[in-house]
This record gives sequence, structure tokens and C-alpha cells, in this order.
Amino acid sequence: MTVSPLAAWRDRLAALAPVLDVAEVPFRSQLTVRVSDPDALAAAGSALGVPFPSAACTFTSGTGPFGDAEVLWLGPDEFLVTASPGLQVTIEEVLRGALGTAGGSVVDTSAQRTTVVLQGPLVRQVLAHGCSVDLHPSSAPVGTCVQTLLARTGIVLQVTGEDRCTILVRSSFAEYFAAWLADACTEYLAVA
Repeated sequence: MTVSPLAAWRDRLAALAPVLDVAEVPFRSQLTVRVSDPDALAAAGSALGVPFPSAACTFTSGTGPFGDAEVLWLGPDEFLVTASPGLQVTIEEVLRGALGTAGGSVVDTSAQRTTVVLQGPLVRQVLAHGCSVDLHPSSAPVGTCVQTLLARTGIVLQVTGEDRCTILVRSSFAEYFAAWLADACTEYLAVA
């Protein structure tokens, strides 16, 4: 039996409500795609059923042949494809086929990170305690995606709603992240 990185933290994270609703979504398929050829990117997006983002620090999402999927722009020629658990091998084969001879790479990085969804009216304020990225809606609107540090831990942060963020954190740092999150919510829990 496989245990998610934050299984032991489920009750402690649930206790953060009403400040934050926290849900781990473990074992998502995650593939790092490195390619710079625009035609290859278009072909990969077509094969996935979700176009690759055209603007830096954004992500796209949609439903295609692999169900709900997202494509996050992590760098000038680096993207992260996320989808339902257990699809990484199939998606990897399809993306490699779509890239053809254009050059580039597709690497399964599913075991590297766990996904944590944070929701609530104070989500941006709580994250601001440990993140140097300006999370004000005018600077980080819905659709924003950045790699950054949160409390000295490397994360990928997606703004998925006005009061909702998704954090991808390395599995080995997940418990540290959960402990930090619980501590960052303390002042808000005291007045809730």
C-alpha cells in the first residue's frame, strides 16, 4: 500500500479550517517537458488536448484524452504537465511521439512532488508569510504559475482561483511545509 507524503498530517491540516481548507492531492502524474520549437509545442498541446501556455509564468488547463490536465510554464523552454494519477507512462509516450525529431525531452517526475490545494479568503495572506512573490490579485491573477521559495522550500505555486492556490512541493519537504503552514495560520485561528 502506498502512503501519501501528508497522510499523517490529514487531521492537523483539517484543523486549519476555517482559515484554510487544505487538501492533499497525491500521486498526480507529472511530466517535465523541455522543448523550444513552437511547432513541437503546438503538436504536444494537440496530442495532450491542452495547449501549452504562450505566456511566461502562466498555466493552461483543460479536459482532453487524459482527463483533466494542466500545463505549467516553468521556464523559457521548460513545462510541467500534470494529470490524474497513473497516466504518466501513456502521456510520456504520446508527448514523445508529438515532439518527434524536433528535439527536446519528456521526463516522468511524478514521484518528485505532492500537490496541496489551499482554499479560503486568507490563502494569499497566509502564503505571504513565507513567500517573496507578490500575491496581490493585481500582481498574481488567476492563471499565474511561478517557481519560488516558500519558507526556504522550493515550490511551484499556481493561483487557481481568487481564494485558491495549488502548491506543488517536493515529497521530502511536504511535512516541513505542512508544519510551516500550520504555524502560519496560528494568528488567524486565534481570531477565527
